[in-house]
Amino acid sequence: MTATRRRAAALCLALGLGVAGCGKTLDAGRDLPHGLLPVDERNPVILENDGWSDNWSGEYAALLANHGGPPLAAIIVDGTKYWPDAGANLNGWNRMVQAARASGLDDLPDATMSMGAPLARPSDGQIDSTVPNHSAGAQVILEVSRRLSLPWRPVVVLANAPLTNLADAYLIDHTVVDRVVVVAALGSYAAPNGVMGGPNGDLDLWANWIVAQRFRYVQVSAYYDQTTDVAADDVSSLPANPLGTWMAGKQPNIFKVTTASDQVSVLAVGLPAFAVAVNRAVPDISGGFDTMRGLPLVPASDGNVWLVTQIAAPLAASHLWQWLLDPSTYGGRD
Repeated sequence: MTATRRRAAALCLALGLGVAGCGKTLDAGRDLPHGLLPVDERNPVILENDGWSDNWSGEYAALLANHGGPPLAAIIVDGTKYWPDAGANLNGWNRMVQAARASGLDDLPDATMSMGAPLARPSDGQIDSTVPNHSAGAQVILEVSRRLSLPWRPVVVLANAPLTNLADAYLIDHTVVDRVVVVAALGSYAAPNGVMGGPNGDLDLWANWIVAQRFRYVQVSAYYDQTTDVAADDVSSLPANPLGTWMAGKQPNIFKVTTASDQVSVLAVGLPAFAVAVNRAVPDISGGFDTMRGLPLVPASDGNVWLVTQIAAPLAASHLWQWLLDPSTYGGRD
């Protein structure tokens, strides 16, 4: 076996695919990941979030989808304890989509509202005894993954909200784990372990417990100062189109706290060089389910978890402005 084919076989195993079946579909060098994660800019993505105003995750996803990045297959919008008005959240996300479309960005879906409550741990403590929500978000994940996933190119759910819909999708159809990789802006890292806690991971601890044990899971626990992406002095340089107008209106609302930069999940997939340091890990369930702390992620060379611990933050703003100011982003219209 050549070195390239050995790498391809290793990738099949890392993605949870049988080498025999994967070898028939994985073109030995062409389909290897472009970065340190098991997914890259070629994977279709589903973006999930709650509030629309505190970060740039939607704008990055829309621009990437029109500039060589991941196709944006769906947007799921939740209401959470931080952003409880789901109707306002949905309206904001759809206004962003409308501004992007009006500027010439193509293939952007309308957002879907999902109102599933945090999942309840069953009395027997068994994952498969959990009562599912059958939420709209779970149904979107199942439908899109059945339609677009390939054995060597799974759908990515960019989870910038509770992992409830993902766990719900698993409870409805266990085979979803073969079609989906989760990339979450979530939790924290203090060497050598990660924790599935805040941000986002504090919103549904039982869903964390399910997702970390059942899915291929990427946790981006490195953040950056997103106020530098579009500073107040930059607003006048935004493009003179509806997207530029939308971003100018949104700019004062961007949160200054670094852990609000949910777009790290989008960038980790869309820009392979963005994730600089990645540790393999597994969820440490030895202490049992604990409602007072996040689930630890501990080092394991062959674990189902990829823990992003360092990012190339300057790539965010540099690419954002390249896309915003490139007329080809807007279908050739400036």
